[in-house]
Amino acid sequence: MSERAAILLAGGRATRMDGAPKPLLMTDGRTLLARVAEAAMAIGCDPIIVVGPDDAALPDATLVREDPPYGGPAAAIVAALALLDSSWTLVLAADLARPGDAVAELLAASPGPDGVVLTDPDGREQWLAASYRTAALRERATARADWHDASVRRLVGDLAVTLVPAPAATVADIDTWEDFEAIAREEHPHD
Repeated sequence: MSERAAILLAGGRATRMDGAPKPLLMTDGRTLLARVAEAAMAIGCDPIIVVGPDDAALPDATLVREDPPYGGPAAAIVAALALLDSSWTLVLAADLARPGDAVAELLAASPGPDGVVLTDPDGREQWLAASYRTAALRERATARADWHDASVRRLVGDLAVTLVPAPAATVADIDTWEDFEAIAREEHPHD
């Protein structure tokens, strides 16, 4: 059993970006998905499970897909759980703007019995910027037979987690072309 695994969620439709394969967008020579995977690898996550389409495969990760596809992040997390044998599971959206910062915040926090979840400056839980006790996730996953289109809040909202306020930039995700362009400008301010 490993200490920490990671689930990277890369299977959304990116409707606000005209269906572009958002996790595969390049910035600073890497895809958004690769940046998130690097943040998980940097803290020794093993295994790393990417949940998404075939084009989201990474060399040092296992690729799975929820069935049916596009079932939402709760269904994706449940699909990945079958492949995990770890004490803790990092759950990260593949479109986090600053995944390294998010992971650093999670590691610095003292987790509750079931984990730690970052919150935005308004206090909203960022369920996809979190570290959960794997056994607690598994237990919650058995609460229903089908997680297709269920909210992540329904899956993890009852867990005993520590909520950690994080700066807006740390929990920001890339939902629009404007968000993506802002990240590119941040990484290359003089271009």
